[in-house]
Amino acid sequence: MGIRFLNILHAKHIISRPSSKVVDVPKGYLAVYVGEAQKKRFLVPVSYLNHPTFQDLLRKAEEEFGFSHPMGGLTIPCREDIFINLTSQLNGL
Repeated sequence: MGIRFLNILHAKHIISRPSSKVVDVPKGYLAVYVGEAQKKRFLVPVSYLNHPTFQDLLRKAEEEFGFSHPMGGLTIPCREDIFINLTSQLNGL
């Protein structure tokens, strides 16, 4: 039985939250912060962690921020539109 993924574009209304506001993350999802100047919060399925393209993003995050980042969350150094495009492609797999 497959896991039903949140459509990244459909979920945009629940994923863009101020970083100071703590919001529960549904089971099976991971909150990440994406963007250059202003960071937006996205919820992605944990299954994305196994995908090589997403792992490349995580390596870039490690190179840029290390494991200690002031926002307290996983921040991915990527433009928002590129991230949405990538996750939309992963959603279609």
